[in-house]
Amino acid sequence: MFIWFVWFMTFTARSIFSPVLPLIEDEFVVTHGRAASILAVSGIGYGLSLFFAGTVASFLGPKKSILLSTILSGVTMLLFSLARTFEVYYVLAFILGVALGVYMPSVMPLITDHYEERLWSKAIGIHGSAPSVSVFSAPFIALGILSLLPWRAVFVLPGIVFLLCGLLFYFVTDEVTLGKEKHFFIGSLLKQRAIWVMGILWIFSAGANIGLYLVIPLYLVKELSLNIDYANTIFGFSRLGGAILTIVSGFFVDRFSLKRACFFLVASTGILTMLLAISSVRWTPLFLFLQACISPTFFLVGFVALAKLFDRDQRGHATGFVVSIGILGTGVVPYVVGLSGDYWSFRIGIFLVGMFTALSSGLLYTLKELE
Repeated sequence: MFIWFVWFMTFTARSIFSPVLPLIEDEFVVTHGRAASILAVSGIGYGLSLFFAGTVASFLGPKKSILLSTILSGVTMLLFSLARTFEVYYVLAFILGVALGVYMPSVMPLITDHYEERLWSKAIGIHGSAPSVSVFSAPFIALGILSLLPWRAVFVLPGIVFLLCGLLFYFVTDEVTLGKEKHFFIGSLLKQRAIWVMGILWIFSAGANIGLYLVIPLYLVKELSLNIDYANTIFGFSRLGGAILTIVSGFFVDRFSLKRACFFLVASTGILTMLLAISSVRWTPLFLFLQACISPTFFLVGFVALAKLFDRDQRGHATGFVVSIGILGTGVVPYVVGLSGDYWSFRIGIFLVGMFTALSSGLLYTLKELE
């Protein structure tokens, strides 16, 4: 439960930007594209960090790597509250992305070492529910802070909590000893089809889930002209189903083929995203809810698949590499959809994300290892 909370905070540090993005636009008088570019820069730092995090964990150990991640994230969040020029946000967003990216490749060896393989789906499922709970909670956390304090406090409180998490993490966790190999990458890893297929699926699934999450408030407020409080309320409640389903699915995923489960979840995410784009304002809350119920559950199934596809020493590298590829979705999608909102319509960008996500599900039929 403690590492669940650390993962919750790690995700909240990125998702907390979304509810206040319209306020950042107004404060610094910038376009949709420039505001969303903060998320793209953070995504670049996050992706680069994930790319190297498996190696960092093999040298420092998972415990020290996560400790480094939490402390650096906390300090960076506090610095966000002090920045007075928009350009400084680019630098801090990159540093924050680097700090946050260390966590996931480091925690997977910790979880799989602590629990027996028969419990991996349940343990990873419970741990994997943290992002869904985070994206559900972030708008309400932001609204609660904004109702009492200036908007910059949205960065101060998570920063303080991060520093406390780092202190507690040092005392409540034990280090995991990995294999003797300390390579940047295990050569055979990149020759496996599975890692590339999973990486591509991660790009589109992450883009349709987290990537769109980061710009949906802009779409609701700026294009659909909804009040910001109402927009964040329906936006937050739309994430409740995903938080519940991610936990529940961890107890049932072993009863289904991993390949079929991945295909259904990716294809359904794409279809629901397209329906969200073409629906009228009246139906927007419904499709927001349905899309948010289905899209995050892929990552639970995906992490279980990665744990079974790769051995103990490869697992951190494989997780870091696949998720780092997926960051293209979380970083590029908000920027592209933001540009679409500037020049055409947010709807066009959202529809294209859904279409490519649905098409990517067909790649699973080339992955025989998950039969």
